[in-house]
Amino acid sequence: MTGRGGRRTQAERDAITVEIGYALCSAAFAAAVVFGAVAGPALLFSLPDALETLLLGAGTVLAPVLFAVRTVGVLIRFGRSARPGRSGRTEPDS
Repeated sequence: MTGRGGRRTQAERDAITVEIGYALCSAAFAAAVVFGAVAGPALLFSLPDALETLLLGAGTVLAPVLFAVRTVGVLIRFGRSARPGRSGRTEPDS
């Protein structure tokens, strides 16, 4: 049900599905890039054990956090832009 009290149209359901897919794919890509940037040196080079452990741990923590933040951020932004009367405007006086 929408805020208008009616059912969602097929176009609205399709838009939501596409946006969820975009949110998940872009979040997975961003998380993979961050994991590679942080933990990559530990996997590619022979570093001291403490530094390898630190880099792998940091990458393992940062990647899922970034995934969640990116996914939620994209979906919240979509929810705000999908409200009636907004028609793609970014500022109230535009």
